[in-house]
Amino acid sequence: MYLKIHERMGKRVVALCDKELIGNVYEKDGLVLDLKTYRNFYVGEIVGEEEAKKHLENFDSANIVGKNSVSLAIRMGLCKKSEVRTIAGIPHIQIYKL
Repeated sequence: MYLKIHERMGKRVVALCDKELIGNVYEKDGLVLDLKTYRNFYVGEIVGEEEAKKHLENFDSANIVGKNSVSLAIRMGLCKKSEVRTIAGIPHIQIYKL
C-alpha cells in the first residue's frame, strides 16, 4: 500500500491506496477514479498493514482506495462496508472526523 500524509493548517489527511492501482484511471457510469493524474496525492511511502494502522488511528480525514486498503479501514471499524463506494470495481471511501 502507498501511504502519504498531508498536513495543512493543523489538519492531518491520510491518503492510502493499494500499490497496483496507482497510474491507472477507472471509469464507469460517469464516475471517474483518476489515480494517474492524482498519483502524487497517494504516492508516499510503501507500507504494510501494521504501519498503515498506526496512521489510520490519527487523522482528520482519510482518502482510502483499493480492496486491501479499504478492507483494513473496515476491520479497524473506521467505516462500514455499506458506506464504501465502488468505481469500476475499485472500492473507495472518504472518511471525515468532525
